[in-house]
Amino acid sequence: MSTERAGQKRQFGHRARLVPTRAQIRLMDDQAHAARTLWNCLHDWWTMLAKEKRSLAAADAAIRRARKEIDWLGVLPAQAAQAVLKTYFQAWRNCWDGRADAPNFKARPRTVMSVDIPQGRDLNITRVHRRWGMVNIPRIGRVRFRWTKDLPVGKRADTDNRVTGARLVKDALGWHIAFRVQTLETEPGPHTGPEVGIDAGVNLPLALSDGNHHDHGRPPRLSGGEADRDKWLNPREKVKLLGLERRAAQREQHRKRGERASRRLHRTYDQIKQLRARAKRRAVDWQHKTTTTIAKRYGTVVVEDLHITNMVKSAKGTIEEPGRNVAQKSGLNRSISQEAWGRTVTMLTYKMARHGGTLHKVPAPGTSLRCSACGVTTPGSREDQATFACKNPDCGWSGNADWNAARNILHLYRMGHALIPAAGRAVARRPRGVKPATAR
Repeated sequence: MSTERAGQKRQFGHRARLVPTRAQIRLMDDQAHAARTLWNCLHDWWTMLAKEKRSLAAADAAIRRARKEIDWLGVLPAQAAQAVLKTYFQAWRNCWDGRADAPNFKARPRTVMSVDIPQGRDLNITRVHRRWGMVNIPRIGRVRFRWTKDLPVGKRADTDNRVTGARLVKDALGWHIAFRVQTLETEPGPHTGPEVGIDAGVNLPLALSDGNHHDHGRPPRLSGGEADRDKWLNPREKVKLLGLERRAAQREQHRKRGERASRRLHRTYDQIKQLRARAKRRAVDWQHKTTTTIAKRYGTVVVEDLHITNMVKSAKGTIEEPGRNVAQKSGLNRSISQEAWGRTVTMLTYKMARHGGTLHKVPAPGTSLRCSACGVTTPGSREDQATFACKNPDCGWSGNADWNAARNILHLYRMGHALIPAAGRAVARRPRGVKPATAR
């Protein structure tokens, strides 16, 4: 009997940092602005045209004619323009199926600059040496990018293992390229690793039921209880960020109402965005490395079914009934948002499946207040954020509060309290037959 496992196609994205020249940066900016403008023109054409005249062929013909007649719109490659059309129609399909709202106008300040490269054969990716690679971008030329992951290019590329396309994305740190990669991998067998419960916290990001902890080596809170908003920055970067924020506040104070912001103020805001983006990049890198380590080691991972949106609601209250401890709750909300627990669970979900493991969710109420030794919830056992001391006279166990919660999470799973995935929080769908405000 053959022991070979069937292969399965896996599609994923890999983001790499581009190092373009100044001339190439200007060309990328022009293409991104043209793509955004094309979306807005297509949206106006679609909403103002009669319903019986709307069709994919008519929209394609209008785009082709516009690219020929408008010079600054013609800088966008034809394939990228077709990708904008495809994305726009897919946005309407998502709206009709109830998965998203109707597409709207893309304003320049609130839109991420991006350009799609739908065909992978146009990229012509080559590896220069260990750290750098070269990629061909239509109408821009050869651009160097940071090589941090082996890609199926050259002799390694075939029908099942190849780069199917890419997307240029600009953030505060500059231009990046996100490759769309398709590979054929052997279906993993069942993971034989142990079971573990994970409690997500603020003082300790991830606490495991077996006593292991995963922290990022930075103090999550200040001495006064105020959340450290910049814990992913080093002390020198924190001082720089504080100076930039003060400078921006001072320049904003002297700006008159209705007056446009100066270039100096815009430059200061750009520097603040760069530091914030650098901190987020470090946080995501830590999450990827930590979740990969957990997925390789454990066969079953159990987490809480947290409703994070409800957890970070403000405590201000109303004028008739004002809230209490508003400043403390605000600091806690910032700490919860910075930990990005939802993103950690998302990473664990697909990484556990990739390594043959499973991820389960259990109800969250009571896991941090119940003693993992005796199973009794006694008032006053959770005196502070870090320590749990059971007040049950017959128990008296004490230890780390996060570790206690992780043990309770694993115990709920072993007792059969795991939630069914299909019964989790799903996207609210519009009832069948009910159309959105803008009909087809």
